[in-house]
Amino acid sequence: MTLPKTRWRRRSAARPDEILDAALTAFIEAGFDAARMDDIAARAGISKAGVYLYFGSKEALLRALIDREIAPIATLLAGFAETGGADPEGTLHLMATVAIERLSDPRFFAVPRLIIAISGRFPDIADYYRTEIVERAIAALSSLIAKGVAQGVFRPVDPVLAVRAVVGPVLFAALWRHVLRGDTDVPPARVIEGQIDLLLNGLKP
Repeated sequence: MTLPKTRWRRRSAARPDEILDAALTAFIEAGFDAARMDDIAARAGISKAGVYLYFGSKEALLRALIDREIAPIATLLAGFAETGGADPEGTLHLMATVAIERLSDPRFFAVPRLIIAISGRFPDIADYYRTEIVERAIAALSSLIAKGVAQGVFRPVDPVLAVRAVVGPVLFAALWRHVLRGDTDVPPARVIEGQIDLLLNGLKP
């Protein structure tokens, strides 16, 4: 009697991730609006009622995907900024590299892409993504740049504006690859090398 109970518990614990995997696939293939809870349930191998047991709506599924897929990266970047103050330039390079490498993965970028697509119709989800992901990343980068300024590694600049100079090209690289279907001949690491070089040294000789 113990073994079936253990198996059931393991299966039950895995259910939310199985449902989220199914939801992400459905959202990628059909789009957020067209994806149906019935389809998500079928992909997860459970009933629609089983999906609702864990997630009350498609919006709840998308929020959970933000938490599972994207939030850990924001946490990682914040950790880099907090512990890498002794080498602001190297840490900035590391953070930008991690960000662009992750955003180069089409499945990872699927969640930000969904947020962009539905932000006008679901402002609460857009607000959630901004506060839980974007603002955390901006705060981490701003803190790192401020440390660099204080140490004399960087010249005095507005950290918030400097962050936009870092983040903008990273986001454009993702849009170029996944949305605009531009050429991908330039590896992400080389994009970051060029960006950091330009950011630190400028255009003037």
